[in-house]
Amino acid sequence: PGVIGQGIRWIFNRKSPFALRPQLNPSLWLWCFQFWRHANAKHVSDSREFLRDLSLESRSLFEGLSDELGFRLEKRGLLMLCQSEEGFQDEKEVAQMATEIGVEAEICGKERLKELDPSVEMNALGGVWFPQDCHLDSEEFLSSLKRGIKSHGGQFLDRHITDLRQQNGVVTHALTADGEALEADAVTVACGAWSSELGKKLGQRLPLQAGKGYSFTLPKPAELPELCSLLKEGRVAVTPMGESLRVAGTMEICGNDLSMNQIRLEGIKESFCRYFPAFKKADFNNLEPWSGLRPCSPDGLPYIGPAKNAKNVMFATGHAMLGLSLAPITGRLIANAFSKNGEVDSRLDPGRF
Repeated sequence: PGVIGQGIRWIFNRKSPFALRPQLNPSLWLWCFQFWRHANAKHVSDSREFLRDLSLESRSLFEGLSDELGFRLEKRGLLMLCQSEEGFQDEKEVAQMATEIGVEAEICGKERLKELDPSVEMNALGGVWFPQDCHLDSEEFLSSLKRGIKSHGGQFLDRHITDLRQQNGVVTHALTADGEALEADAVTVACGAWSSELGKKLGQRLPLQAGKGYSFTLPKPAELPELCSLLKEGRVAVTPMGESLRVAGTMEICGNDLSMNQIRLEGIKESFCRYFPAFKKADFNNLEPWSGLRPCSPDGLPYIGPAKNAKNVMFATGHAMLGLSLAPITGRLIANAFSKNGEVDSRLDPGRF
């Protein structure tokens, strides 16, 4: 109830990190109802060990990929920074929960925060350090991954897939916007926020809403943190990427709309500068903001597994803000599902709703 109440308050604050755009769309309100049903302590308790296992296995796979492909995987941990007593208390409880399930978490006062990242000035009452967390430069990772796939004979086709042609319960071709038919032996639908559109072509209802987020990349930051951080009250993520710094935030449930909301962009800048006083809003002048859509399931778990009505189709979507984090384990699960005739954990089943 507290989380939902906070969400409702944020809806009426134009600079808040959360927004829900009302629409006359039955799928949106069904998604909201399912979200409400799962926004409770029992669902968190039932899911936390499962998400822990997925995350730690994905981390291990990232380490292997880093050795194989040559991209940098920074293993310095993550800071959750808090500016209010209430927020700090919330995160202490999260730290306790993490410790209970075997995830390392250290509650930190101001002095400890300075020890962990002495290169930056942080305006925070305290925080929690999660030392097992990692980060990487997503562009460097994707470039390395693409080279690795090509070296094993993989190909990349830049096409807009609009439909899937079926015969006797098997998808035989992927159809493009240009009318091209690409022959297919097996298909994985991993189209992010657009995955439900292809799901409909297969007769599969996939409750999914796009959660829009924004980011700025500062090429020459006034200070460069060594650790990633999440800003508790501002709901902003701060990630060092080589010599640059990425600042990202917001969750707007607004359909597949990539347009920029200038007021929310201002909210991200203001929140960031409150926590890192060496920065000013003017540091963001002339920077091109980026927007992207996170595919969000209503229960916070991704859709990974077989389609109901097509024997050779798998879904891999609905990861919300864990898309990159869970990418390697998602690939492993999809590969296993294809080789084991579609076996998948029921908690990830695309047909669970």
